[in-house]
Amino acid sequence: MNIYELISIGLYMLLMILIGLYSYKKSTSNSEEFLIGGRKMGAAVTALSAGAADMSGWLLMGLPGAMYLSGLSASWIAIGLTIGAFLNYVIVAPRLRVYTEVAKNAITLPVFFENRFHDKTQLLKIVSSIFILVFFTLYTSAGMVSGGRLFESAFGMDYYTGLFSTTFVVVLYTFLGGFLAVSLTDFVQGTIMVTALVILPIVVIFQIGSFDETMQLIENKNPNYLDLFKGTTTVSILSLLAWGLGYFGQPHILVRFMAIERVKDIPKARNIGISWMIFTVGGAMLVGLFGIAYLQKFDVASMQRFDGSKELAETIFIHLSRVLFHPFIGGFLLSAILAAVMSTISSQLLVTSSSMTEDIYKTFFNKQANAKNMLLMSRISVLLVAIVALILSLNPKDSILNLVGNAWAGFGAAFGPIIILSLVWKRTTALAGLVGMLVGGTVVLLWVYLPHPYKALYEMIPGFISSFLSIVIISLMSKPVSPAIQEEFEEVNRLIKKG
Repeated sequence: MNIYELISIGLYMLLMILIGLYSYKKSTSNSEEFLIGGRKMGAAVTALSAGAADMSGWLLMGLPGAMYLSGLSASWIAIGLTIGAFLNYVIVAPRLRVYTEVAKNAITLPVFFENRFHDKTQLLKIVSSIFILVFFTLYTSAGMVSGGRLFESAFGMDYYTGLFSTTFVVVLYTFLGGFLAVSLTDFVQGTIMVTALVILPIVVIFQIGSFDETMQLIENKNPNYLDLFKGTTTVSILSLLAWGLGYFGQPHILVRFMAIERVKDIPKARNIGISWMIFTVGGAMLVGLFGIAYLQKFDVASMQRFDGSKELAETIFIHLSRVLFHPFIGGFLLSAILAAVMSTISSQLLVTSSSMTEDIYKTFFNKQANAKNMLLMSRISVLLVAIVALILSLNPKDSILNLVGNAWAGFGAAFGPIIILSLVWKRTTALAGLVGMLVGGTVVLLWVYLPHPYKALYEMIPGFISSFLSIVIISLMSKPVSPAIQEEFEEVNRLIKKG
């Protein structure tokens, strides 16, 4: 690693730690502040925090690499994600913010499910908590592995040095400042990401000479690169678009909606969040696409290497950052990748820890726990989850990483339908929600791991549809919900209209 790059990365990590210290002093007097920021987040912080938590290293490595190798036909997943994020803000965000407060001030999704359906059996809370604990611990581990691999591939450092450096900084600021630290660091990380992804494509065009010449170079290499439909099928397009359905069931994103201070701030957060997403996702696609033109004109040797390797193609952002900028500025741009990785790790770490504290510890071990005790357990839970995830990261196995690769579909299918229906349809019952959750998660796993001829169809589609239909059918077959549930549902409607 160049000394200037090292300085840039070091300054970035120092800033994250300082934000953790600030958050420790500002907003960690009880577990509600630690886990959900006391529901005091502003629109801008909410929007960029949700976006940064969502976009991992895939945004700056996977997407540019796919665009470099396939051209515009790789953009369908970005289109699906943008549409899904927008609908999440419109359909889920306002109602979830209000309903979680009406439902006895629930600060985790499992507690919300229990309170929303007045579930005396606690099965909804237990099953959803198990989903979160298992899959997000694996998810967190995968993020740590990404941090280690980033230091290894981008900076030429030892994998374990990168792994422990990334983990130490993320765990430290999350342990100290909780949700506020995670949200503020996400805000900074989101700003770094969008800045890097706007600057880099613009500089590439200036280096090449003009936009027209850039497009011409891309077309000269392969005319199909500029065709949105070339090399695709109806099934593949639907599968890529279906990634957007996952947003409705991602706990680390939904918790941002629960934490925003006022419902009337949500439209502002939506506008900021979707604008940020368009710039970052669009910038990432242009990095890959314009990288084709840049290498063809200035660096044929690198182009020949990149063309034959998916792994190398995914480093196109790193390569352009280094050849186009002074190492100090290049280090800042490279910190955008680390920001994407760390923002996702911290969000998943906090959600998993909140499930351990609120859904497991308080329910089964200490129902009368006071605020001080719950805050202590929240911090201990952060450490416990981090330790387990770190152990899994020491010797990453393909089986774990493959499982995590399907976690987006698993959460989307298991939690998405119950989230939507619990918020918009008062007829939804606890039993239906429980069955739908299990059906969605099970269908995703069976679709992935059982042999069948329909593997081309993304598992989110059958999982989401089967879960949604299960909830509707069982709810209609069940007796009507209690007057108390109906009254709470109407109260949510009144509060949303009131703003």
